[in-house]
Amino acid sequence: MKILIVGAGNMGKTYIRSLLSSHFTLPADIYILDKNLVSEPFMKGIPAEQYFSVPNAQISKADIIILAVKPQDFEQLAAAMQPFIHAEQIILSIMAGITMASLSKHLGSERIVRSMPNLPAQVGMGMTVFTCSPLLDRKELFIVQNLLNTTGKSVYVEDEKMIDAATAISGSGPAYVYYFMEAMIQTAMGMGFSRAEAELMVAQTFMGAVNLHSKNDLSCQEWINRVASKGGTTEAAIKVFDEKTLNDGIASGLTAALLRARELGAAK
Repeated sequence: MKILIVGAGNMGKTYIRSLLSSHFTLPADIYILDKNLVSEPFMKGIPAEQYFSVPNAQISKADIIILAVKPQDFEQLAAAMQPFIHAEQIILSIMAGITMASLSKHLGSERIVRSMPNLPAQVGMGMTVFTCSPLLDRKELFIVQNLLNTTGKSVYVEDEKMIDAATAISGSGPAYVYYFMEAMIQTAMGMGFSRAEAELMVAQTFMGAVNLHSKNDLSCQEWINRVASKGGTTEAAIKVFDEKTLNDGIASGLTAALLRARELGAAK
């Protein structure tokens, strides 16, 4: 299966690495289109002639085209790519805010997959939510999901509107985690720990808690109950979180992210 990756930035390189390390495809079957020529050390066995900076007939060779460029660059790039795209190719977009209707309009294709990955895809721990146009059959959907799973895990949704919700939850989600972690780190430093000590304590606590949760069937609330003994330190903290309506603040933030995702999508 031949795959063209359009855009060799952080996410484009993430897909190159994951596709090769998982043996999803071979170096000889990967093509890369980027406005800047990719550096030699990153070629990883991909033939030099399969790197190109201007859209050309090599685009037609791909079975799947992964669009990993900035959304604002899409329309100009699509105009240059469109003459080389044919009806049998699958277009897989990881661009935020670009709807399937817009992808179809500018590329002249009806075989569209729209997805929303997140940053941990760079270390094989990503979460991707995706949907597709009706023309893809079950076999093709299975292939696409396997491709996406080379960077972590994925969830298929029928309704494209859920991609905006995924953007607010998992797409932006890592930043929320880092925000909470940084608050804990700063507080730990205020209590007397060094920056290095605080970062280690907080990072290990997050990793341990997530792994414990993933390896058991208990809900988050059940884990909270296990940690928060009656009259203890955890209960004291949780009571303050509740008094400060921390849950409401988080929900409001996620809703703001959802509304912004919809605004950006409407602008396209």
